[in-house]
Amino acid sequence: MKQHESAQAMNSDAGAFAAPALSVEDSSALDEAVALLERTSLAATIAHALGRPAARLSQLIPAPVRMFAERAAHSALQRAVLVATHSLSAGAGPARRRLHAAMSAASGAAGGAFGLGALAVELPVSTLIILRSIADVARAEGEDLHAPETAIACLQVFALGGRQPADDYMDSSYFALRGLMAKSVSDAASYIASHGLSKEGAPAIARLLAVLSPRFGLVASQKMAAQSLPVIGALGGAAINYAFSRHFHDLARGHFTVRRLERTYGPEMVQREYEVRAGAPASKRDGEILNERV
Repeated sequence: MKQHESAQAMNSDAGAFAAPALSVEDSSALDEAVALLERTSLAATIAHALGRPAARLSQLIPAPVRMFAERAAHSALQRAVLVATHSLSAGAGPARRRLHAAMSAASGAAGGAFGLGALAVELPVSTLIILRSIADVARAEGEDLHAPETAIACLQVFALGGRQPADDYMDSSYFALRGLMAKSVSDAASYIASHGLSKEGAPAIARLLAVLSPRFGLVASQKMAAQSLPVIGALGGAAINYAFSRHFHDLARGHFTVRRLERTYGPEMVQREYEVRAGAPASKRDGEILNERV
């Protein structure tokens, strides 16, 4: 009898410390986050805006455009780092996707009107507008925009959009990408918290940009290829930039929903639930849970 009571007490204690199940509302939010983070394709979004097959768009990116896009993306992110760490909270409010997308579309109209050469000037402008949109989403999901960690998490969104449909899940899923970025993201957040951004070329910041720029550059190259097509013009450039802005706004919604749920239920539980919904292989779900998080 005593053994039975002891077992009941142990089970009761274990239940007291068990992670709570996702609420119906949070389960639905996680479903949406998985769809946004694992099934959002900029190529498909742009192709829909232009009325062209997505596969054609990917074939239209020559190597010089890719290289040009990565350099432009690196320059744009350098400016974004300054904004993210100095003035991200200024003017931030409720998530306003349509407003920011409209502003980005206006800058895209200029790029479309003047061709590929104008995109090196236009991309940093679009990037800063999109960063503001990302910050609005972060704030709406309970993030502190004054915290260096939040600023870096906002920048991290720019590296989430480079996944291609043919990519292997194990290497390119949302949590795989967070794992790859974890060390550089953590180091950059710690550096900024301790020193501010007194040196743009600080090793921690340089390493962060080295991780973010190639993935952002891949997405930027798709945008540039689309905007360089014949007869795209100003209206086509505006449509492409609208899709570009919407793409990152949706990724931000997924990213900061996951972070909010992690604060409530714990990172391990949220990752397991996420990977079940994403259709991760059983070997992945039963394997190592992401240890370093930002």
